[in-house]
Amino acid sequence: MCGIFAYLNYNVARERRYIMEVLFNGLRRLEYRGYDSSGIAIDNDLSFAAGEGERPYTSALPLVFRREGKIESLVRSVYSEVDAMGLDLEKSFMVHAGIAHTRWATHGVPSPRNSHPQSSGSWDEFLVVHNGIITNYEVLKETLIRHGFTFESDTDTEVIPKLAKFVFDQARGGGDQAVTFSQVVIEVIRQLEGAYALIFKSSHYPNELIACRRGSTLILGVKGLTDEKNYAASFGDVKTLTADGQPKELFFSSDLCAIVEHTKNYLAIEDNEVVHLKDGSVSVLKFDYSKEKPASVQRALSVLEMEVEQIKKGNYDHFMQKEIHEQPHSLTTTMRGRLRDKSVVLGGLKDHLKTIRHSRRIIFVGCGTSFNAALAARPFLEELSGIPVTMELASDLLDRKGPIYREDTAVFVSQSGETADTLLALEYALSNGALCVGITNTVGSTLARKTHCGVHINAGCEIGVASTKAYTSQIVVITIMALAIGADSISTQSRRESIINSLSDLPDKVREVLRLDNEMKDLAESLMQMQSLLVFGRGYNYATALEGALKVKEVALMHSEGMLAGEMKHGPLALVDETLPIIVIATRDACFSQQQSVIQQLHARKGRLIVMCSSGDAASVCSGGSCRLIEVPLVADCLQPVINIIPLQLLAYHLTVLRGYDVDQPRNLAKSVTTQ
Repeated sequence: MCGIFAYLNYNVARERRYIMEVLFNGLRRLEYRGYDSSGIAIDNDLSFAAGEGERPYTSALPLVFRREGKIESLVRSVYSEVDAMGLDLEKSFMVHAGIAHTRWATHGVPSPRNSHPQSSGSWDEFLVVHNGIITNYEVLKETLIRHGFTFESDTDTEVIPKLAKFVFDQARGGGDQAVTFSQVVIEVIRQLEGAYALIFKSSHYPNELIACRRGSTLILGVKGLTDEKNYAASFGDVKTLTADGQPKELFFSSDLCAIVEHTKNYLAIEDNEVVHLKDGSVSVLKFDYSKEKPASVQRALSVLEMEVEQIKKGNYDHFMQKEIHEQPHSLTTTMRGRLRDKSVVLGGLKDHLKTIRHSRRIIFVGCGTSFNAALAARPFLEELSGIPVTMELASDLLDRKGPIYREDTAVFVSQSGETADTLLALEYALSNGALCVGITNTVGSTLARKTHCGVHINAGCEIGVASTKAYTSQIVVITIMALAIGADSISTQSRRESIINSLSDLPDKVREVLRLDNEMKDLAESLMQMQSLLVFGRGYNYATALEGALKVKEVALMHSEGMLAGEMKHGPLALVDETLPIIVIATRDACFSQQQSVIQQLHARKGRLIVMCSSGDAASVCSGGSCRLIEVPLVADCLQPVINIIPLQLLAYHLTVLRGYDVDQPRNLAKSVTTQ
């Protein structure tokens, strides 16, 4: 849930102000991951530390700044503090290592003392930024307290730098016995349990950084500054390529979106890898609990296929607004190269399609919006495959230890590919022998690496915490997957060809429905004072009701419930009166007549109705102008959820703006849910 970032310049002069701004901008790109508090650590001038007692190291004292609130609060605070200190922001460094962190609170309330970087104690000998959860921190904390350490924060993270100091002191034996930075870090992570991505900075090892991960994403970026050297194009080991003494900039980040403005050469750090930056060189070690020493491994850099424009708002006021309006493009990108001559191609699944077709059942596993996307596509997959399809919320599957068998195919859906509950459910399914398929938006994510096969949705970088374009791309990808699985059936050929034709037209239909933007703003103005909202759907659009209500709940902070219309008479009807706004999704499909009946029953109870219908169907769903209408283009039934969700996304967006809440960073939420 947190974002970590680091920047090291080697053999190239960079002013302190420039270094600080790189760190701040890195945090701005990662702020969607958490925005309760933040902090950075940079180097002071050596002279500032002189005469302040017996320092345990000869390098400069680090400067640690931590602040409750959003990134801009930290920025203002840092510049105010350095101005009061008289720190020279124009001072140039040929080599400098800085770290930064933005926090979503799990252990301890948002406050400076609970913010990162967390410290080993006086003199800040070891500093750590951390994303994840250390599950055995209480045991480690008790042990360290017995050895004389004092804790200042409520975090699980603080045990890590203190443990590093303990290991360092023990290894030196009270003398000058040499111990390397990597040896210290490896002994620390040997003691840690849980999921983490960590970056270490230490004044005992000036101008060095070490990063490691287990279960949380961490990226290395490498930028050569001599003749625009493209390291990734060399296809060589990253250590060999970077041990050239040439000027370069090196980055660590929780997400690719924070490094794309600097470089496209990156390395996705694997679980249990320790990456050491020293003298401009990158060393990668593989940690193994069963072995005393880690093995050196060779890793090649990859080329990032993302443009800087994707992480900027452009002419939009908010990222959520931008991402809603990007959906014609994101859907085109999702389908590119996958629709060919009345057939579909999914390279990531082709070697496993036969196994999937012979599965006893297909199980979709996800959380939140990803679960809803799978739910929207389930009926079509059942229709084409003839295989029972079940839905599992990842946390509930884990709580129940629901049965999964070798004959099952388990499909895991996650925008980030790092959702903790989904990844734990994946481990459970793998241990039971099921074929595991991943559907994610993030290349190199844990989900992408640990599943047997899968599909990237290619929706582009999504920064707004409330998912919009990833949702519609997930539906389209699962629809294409259904077409691929059912491709061996002659009886469904005409149906498949019809859907493929409809997929080709879908981006244009989305452009058409986006024209309802002003209409949705007007509707939001009429609803902004309401306390609750109900959304009824059925069939393909039960998921639309759930997702539309979730969007309103997430960002507009309005109580909203998505309900199966067939269950209306079994309780929810008691809530209906002339003041409670109710959205009924009644576009043309096999459930249309049932939805007409629902509308009539709600009218009979004087319900305040807002009906979403297909263009030209106004008279069929709302005679006499007794309700408000949202008319949307008619498309194939299995693709209608893609169209129908967009007015509800726009409604949620405008409600949030009108109610004065933060659109992109809603209260208490973060984008990538890496904790249980």
